[in-house]
Amino acid sequence: MAAQATLHCLTGCAIGEVVGMAIGTALAWHNVPTMILAIVLAFAFGYSLTMRGVLRAGLDVRSALRVALAADTVSITIMELADNATIVVFPGAMDATLPDVLFWLSLALSFVVAFLVTTPVNKWMIGRGKGHAVVHQYH
Repeated sequence: MAAQATLHCLTGCAIGEVVGMAIGTALAWHNVPTMILAIVLAFAFGYSLTMRGVLRAGLDVRSALRVALAADTVSITIMELADNATIVVFPGAMDATLPDVLFWLSLALSFVVAFLVTTPVNKWMIGRGKGHAVVHQYH
């Protein structure tokens, strides 16, 4: 269940990260604004994927947002820390552009690292009825 919850979170984070980095890189933004945009979009897409399922279960938007925040905030935060730290320490990754293989390789590696770091945290939280466990009643 923890791996599935992490993959769910990673999907939203990955969409946000790729879109944010693609926009920032395409607009020739510096690294910091690009990373900020990617992080903001990672949270937005992560929460929206959770909200989509919860809304389908019949919750109103405000309640669905509360559930998404409770379910995903810790997971996305840890995922983003691991993801961005990997990119920062990966030689040359911060200066790679969209057409560079290094851009996509470092991004893919950062997602693997984020998954490996976040899965045990999700397992711990689910075991205590927190994190993604709060969403399961709506599936």
